[in-house]
Formats: sequence, structure tokens, C-alpha cells
Amino acid sequence: MGVIESLALGFQVALSAQNLAYCFAGVALGTLIGVLPGIGPLSTIGLLFPITFYLPSIPALIMLAGIYYGAQYGGAITSILLNLPGETSSAVTCLDGYPMARGGRAGAALAISALASFLAGCLGTLLIALAGPPLGEWALAFGSAEYFSLMLMGLVGSAVLTQGDAVKGLAMVVVGLLIGLIGTDVNSGLPRYAFDVPELVDGVGFTVIAVGLFAVAEIATNLERREPQTAYTGALTSIMPNAAELARSFWPAMRGTGVGAFFGLLPGTGPALSSFAAYMLEKKIAREPARFGKGAIEGVAAPEAANNAAAQASFIPTLTLGIPGTAVMTLMLGAMVMQGVTPGPQVVTGNPELFWGIVASMWIGNLMLLVLNLPLVGVWVRLLRIPYRWLFPCVVMFCCIGNYAVNNNPVDVYLCAALGVFGYVLAKLECEPAPLLLGYVLGPLMEEHLRRAMLLSRGDPTVFFTRPISLVFMVATVLVLLFTVKGLDLRVHRRG
Repeated sequence: MGVIESLALGFQVALSAQNLAYCFAGVALGTLIGVLPGIGPLSTIGLLFPITFYLPSIPALIMLAGIYYGAQYGGAITSILLNLPGETSSAVTCLDGYPMARGGRAGAALAISALASFLAGCLGTLLIALAGPPLGEWALAFGSAEYFSLMLMGLVGSAVLTQGDAVKGLAMVVVGLLIGLIGTDVNSGLPRYAFDVPELVDGVGFTVIAVGLFAVAEIATNLERREPQTAYTGALTSIMPNAAELARSFWPAMRGTGVGAFFGLLPGTGPALSSFAAYMLEKKIAREPARFGKGAIEGVAAPEAANNAAAQASFIPTLTLGIPGTAVMTLMLGAMVMQGVTPGPQVVTGNPELFWGIVASMWIGNLMLLVLNLPLVGVWVRLLRIPYRWLFPCVVMFCCIGNYAVNNNPVDVYLCAALGVFGYVLAKLECEPAPLLLGYVLGPLMEEHLRRAMLLSRGDPTVFFTRPISLVFMVATVLVLLFTVKGLDLRVHRRG
């Protein structure tokens, strides 16, 4: 099928009453959670994952995707009105969004944020439609050796490109791989690393790890922070920006879309880095850079377009190669596995309704965001006045209910609490949990492809270096490690 026929199939799937309802629920929940400071899309998807477990695969993934890019816009609301980013990627929006609000242009800033996000979301979705199928067809030439090498490169890349120390990132990957080994051996059928605990024979559930490491640990971390006391509560006299503000925002939004799409394709970067890069680009090329930080509309349009474009583009390697580039995409990958969908190029060719349905739902979801959020600015302002101490008990309750409901097993609740404590310790040690989750998700798949490749090569490990595509991935992995080691040596030398 061509792109036009495939998109027609996707809109046929996405425009069904059920999928429209779940798409709307996803973007509405994502915006709502994005508005609440300290609760981001990562913890939200982890929290709501048990609900989607009982849904068919297409509505579940459409809903989770809507939560993700909906939260990217929701985070801008707190940045503009509260001077507090709801998401990391919206932190740079505070620099000019909040001064605009204090200057009486909060409505214009919120409208530009919505319009820039809508433009970037549409163009980012178009990129998925154009680049996804060719990339998936190329990946069809992969064998077990290529898949193992690609996953190894993805794990190493996510570890060294994540925020913080690369060594800690690699350590988190190893921990995730070890957790993924818990359960029953596929070949022998014998339990391994279960420590005579019957509940561990089937392994540690994905929901338990996701909710514990992200939702519970995030709550514990947020309780240490002082609650924000100041918010913009003035009247929103004008929602739409004037013609001059629209003209000054168009090209920054376009450039931000390009920057976000580029960083969205790279592992370990995501919306946060893209929004900062887009802001610095606009400030660098501006005729009056002194305006930035004092209410420049370009400082709102560019980063908001960048983080939404990056959110859309990050779906490309996840859906076509089965390699997530961000922590949220790791959760999406886990959701696909739990729904019985095998990540990789087979998603495009073997399950076109799923792939093109998600792509079409992104256009519909971005339009829903635009229509939904402009009239609801007053509602979001009222929600910002709810103290966090009233919110976190409800979140903890839903964490417990969600984990118990999956298997009706109280041990899952205890494991989630223990992993929440572990996630809190990781936060104190400045260790990113995302590589751990990625190692847990990809570990069993890597083991399967490693065993299959060794079986087909009759135990010859050089198969990973004699096949051209696998060799490219292995060389790339080695180069990433070498650059990482060189960077560590330079840091040690400077400290010395």
C-alpha cells in the first residue's frame, strides 16, 4: 500500500467511536496530569498502564500515545501561569511564558503554545507516516544477529546519552537485565532467580516496575519539595494573540519543529533537550537577544513546538525498530509487549491497522488538544490551586489498586512499594531509572535473539561481526563506549 492508502486505513481505524473516545481520554488525561506539577507523562502512563491492560491493543496504545503528547502541552500551562514546569521539557517555557503572563498576555502565551504544539504535532506525525514504512522495510532484512546488535547499541546508547553519569547509566542497564532474567527459563522451563518465591516464577511484572520506579518514587521525591506558593491568577482578558505575535511566532515554531524532530529520532535525548536547543537557537539568531527572558513570544513558540515534535518523532524508532529512545517510549514498548504485539518492523507490515491507526490518531489527538485546551484555561488555573498534599494520597491509592488488579496478587503491591523505595534511593544517588526499565524490557528479547543467533551459527560468536548490518551496529556500540571513556578520562584529568 502507498502512503495515501495507508493513511486512509489509519483514519478508518482512528475515527471509530471507540478509538475516538480513548484518544480523547488520553489527551485530556495527559493535559490534566501535565498541568499538575511533579506528575509527568512517565509516571502517568505507569499509573494508568493497568487500565489499558484490559483494553484491545489499538485503543490502549492510542490512549497511551495521547497521554504522552497531551502532557507535553499541559506542562506549558504551569510554566506560563505558575512559573513552574509541569514537565522537564517545559522548563524553558518559564523563561518567557511567565513574564508574558505577568505582563497581561497570559492568554496569548497559552494560545501560541497550543498553536505551536498543534503545528509541530501535525508535521511530526507526517514525518512518522513518511519515514516509518521505509525504515520498517529496511529492518525486515534483520536476522537474530542484527536484532541482538541493534538492541545492544540501543541499551548502550540510552545509558550513555541519558542525563547524569554514563557509568551509572550502564549500571542501571545491567540491573534491568538482571531483573528481566527473573522467572522461568524459556528453553528449560526451570525457574531461575526466583529464590523459592512462588510469585516470582513468572517474573516481576512490568506494571510493578513502572509504577514503583516512576509513580511511587516520584511521589516520595515531590514530598520533599516545598509547594509553590505563587501563581498567576489575573484575568485572562485576551486568549488569541495579535497579528504581530502570530507573525513573530511562525518561523520560530517551524524551526523548533525541525529541531524537535531531529532530537526525537536520537536515543536518550527526547523533548527536554530539544526544547532547550530550540530556545538557544532562537536566541542566537535573534536581532534583539536581550528580549529573551523578558516576555519574547519566540521563546514560547520555539520550545513548545520542539518538545511536541520530539514527542511525535520518538515514536519512529519505537514502532519500526522496537528500540525506544526515551523512558516514555520504553513504557510504550512494554505496553506493546503486554498487548501481545511484537515490536519491530513487523508492526508496519504485519499489523498495519495498529501502526497507521496510531499515526492517524495523532493528527486527531493534536486537533483535540487545540480545541480542548483553549476554552479550559480557567479550569486549569483552578486546578493549580489544589495543594499537592491532597493529591498524593489519591495517586498512591490508584497505584496500589492498579498493581493488585492485574493479577489479584498482593505480592505485586509489596514489590511495587519496595521498588518505589529503590527508585527513591536511585533519585538520591542521581541514577536515572529509565535505562533500568529499558534493560528489563529488552533483556528477554536480547536473550532470545542471542540464543537463536548462536544456535544458527553453531556456537560461532563471530556471526555478530561477519554479517554487515550487525557489524555496523557493533562498531557503533564500540565507538559510543570509546567516546564515553574518553569523556570520563577528560573529566578525571580536569579534576586532577
